[in-house]
Amino acid sequence: MVRKSVFLLVVFLLLPATAGQSQNLPWPERNGPTGDGHAAPEEARGVPLEWDEATGRNIAWRLPLIGEGHSTPVIGNGQVWFTAATRDGTQQFVYAVDAESGRVRHRKLLFENKDPEPLGNIVNTYASPTCVLEPDAVYVHFGTYGTARLDPETAETVWARRDIHCSHYRGPGSSPVLLDDLLILTFDGVDYQFLKALDTRTGQTVWRTDRTTDFRDLEPDGTPRADGDYRKAYSTPGLIQVGQAWQVVSVGARAAFGYDARTGEEIWTIEHPDYNGAIRPLFLPPLAILNTGSRGASLLGLRLDETTRGDVTDSHIVWERTRGNGSLPTPVLVEDRLYQVTDQGVLHCLDARTGEERFSARLPGNYTASPIVAHGLIYFVNERGQTTVIRATDHFQVVARSQIADGVRASPSIAGGALYLRSFQYLYKIAQTTP
Repeated sequence: MVRKSVFLLVVFLLLPATAGQSQNLPWPERNGPTGDGHAAPEEARGVPLEWDEATGRNIAWRLPLIGEGHSTPVIGNGQVWFTAATRDGTQQFVYAVDAESGRVRHRKLLFENKDPEPLGNIVNTYASPTCVLEPDAVYVHFGTYGTARLDPETAETVWARRDIHCSHYRGPGSSPVLLDDLLILTFDGVDYQFLKALDTRTGQTVWRTDRTTDFRDLEPDGTPRADGDYRKAYSTPGLIQVGQAWQVVSVGARAAFGYDARTGEEIWTIEHPDYNGAIRPLFLPPLAILNTGSRGASLLGLRLDETTRGDVTDSHIVWERTRGNGSLPTPVLVEDRLYQVTDQGVLHCLDARTGEERFSARLPGNYTASPIVAHGLIYFVNERGQTTVIRATDHFQVVARSQIADGVRASPSIAGGALYLRSFQYLYKIAQTTP
């Protein structure tokens, strides 16, 4: 079902953040060099379409892992970085792996937690937020348990913050994003909901902005119903330049917001009825495409320009799709086509300008990992470790399917002609091998 409103063409500057496109940082954060799941063409050249673990074909190496985690492997300066934690959350680690050989360069214990909050589900871990890279820094984030800047050569801690807290209730999930000298963190807990920007050089707070959401969930005595469960979210924000200002576009429970990235000032908001938002915003000028959460979430196209100010719920939503949307994998945009897979494996290709469906198809298995794009092909990895590669066209066309022996919930990444898959027990480098 699609809701439409009048679309007004406004000429304005609207550009996505592209920090980290250096050749030395081919996959510097959760959703790649441009924050939208697209690999750089030169990095994607030669990525295999198929592989076979039984014969070793196109499996360059497989590294056994200690600990659990769903953070995406990020890649820079020849190293693969990701986090892990003990199942009970009492210890949290960072890995640095040599991308060529698969040798562990660092496995460092960063934080110890005496009494971590129970996860309360089987999907999340205590190491789900993804690291962010700069040429001279690795930023590691575990939500309420701590945030740190590391030296990428030695993995030594440059600074750490362990004083920024919320109750995640189901574990941390939001990944940090970088804009110049700002590291922007999202905390949408059951008790507190806010964004905070840290100075990348010192770790000091530059700004903090609390959500202004009217949750409408208070008991007569003023306490939230259901222990605040409907106040939490896990989304990673998007960064976009609107006019002369950079905005942080962030989906929280019951509302989504645009903030001035430099100051944290709230610019606009829309209300929605959902919670547990985990999908990152995408941008197709002049639209921001937002997923509102779980349990019947909506997907909507928001007109984002210099007139988008204040409460724009009734004025700037161009289209809204109220059924058939995912709640965990972030979709990808290829030209004006949006490809989203539901948690249960139903693939929908939409016209991103209107929200109208172009086709739907069934993919095998269930999905937590986000798809990625390489040379006009889209890679979808299900929770059983099966990858389906489709062609990014107006019609459903499967190019290849491959299987590894272990399950996957972490999103994949691409660098140097290789695909990196982080399974429950291993890190795989999938690259062309000599027969």
